[in-house]
Amino acid sequence: MLQELSQDNLGEIVSGNQKVVVQYSATWCGNCRIMKPKFKKMASENEDVVFVIADAEKFPESRKFADVSNLPTFATFVDGKIVNQTQTNKFDVLKDLVNEVI
Repeated sequence: MLQELSQDNLGEIVSGNQKVVVQYSATWCGNCRIMKPKFKKMASENEDVVFVIADAEKFPESRKFADVSNLPTFATFVDGKIVNQTQTNKFDVLKDLVNEVI
């Protein structure tokens, strides 16, 4: 399942689902735009995981759940706790991160 945040409520999603993968992005970020379709494809292939796209500039409270110092940042959560995160524009790195929680 894929969700794009429309409000600053990532905490509710992380605490309410067993497995969550987040892409932190911004509209101006070219690498974020490159990774977004790949992220969406992964979401369609892993229905037992909630995939979330969070605009790191619009939603500062949601940004606090990971160390977002560069974009895109990807973070994985299991049972409400962060498992791992990475900042990448490489699909293989994202795939390895997601495989840790599926």
